[in-house]
Amino acid sequence: MTLFKKNEKVRFIAESGVMIALATILSIIKIYEAPFGGSVTAGSMIPLILVGMRWGVLPGVLVGLVYGILQAVLEPYIVHPVQFLLDYPVAFGMLGLSGLYRSIKKHKPCSKLMEYIGVLLGIFLAIFGRFTCHVLAGVVFFSDNAGDINSWIYSLGYNGSYLSMELLISVIVIVMIWKPIRREIK
Repeated sequence: MTLFKKNEKVRFIAESGVMIALATILSIIKIYEAPFGGSVTAGSMIPLILVGMRWGVLPGVLVGLVYGILQAVLEPYIVHPVQFLLDYPVAFGMLGLSGLYRSIKKHKPCSKLMEYIGVLLGIFLAIFGRFTCHVLAGVVFFSDNAGDINSWIYSLGYNGSYLSMELLISVIVIVMIWKPIRREIK
């Protein structure tokens, strides 16, 4: 069993390259930058979330992994190999979870309301997966930054402070552009 039909491989590679480039450009436009890494950007996760929604979970995870490695090269904040994995390829690979929307849509034809709920769920799962990776890395590798605060509470608050804004930006933009792009998300 192959992941793609023969004629879809080139299209996937081309679209993914464009989306990784777009996500990289959007990641440079920072609205807020946290002191120990992490930032609110101009929607840098949106292109990667859309890849997952269009192509499915595994292709979305693959594109997220590539993007995560690229981010580690461009803006590294690495203190340990496991932290690198959690904060870069695995965290951004989690954005491929947005592809669960595609799996749900294939098995259940739905109304427009249910379709939008599925889109919101896909976005939430993707960003929550990334959030979970960053929280784990924060608890294990950055607990010294917490001071007297419990390291779990500190990491949840720190990572939630910027990823909640990224979630909000992603939801607003994707919902606004969903109608014209939904036919491309098969």
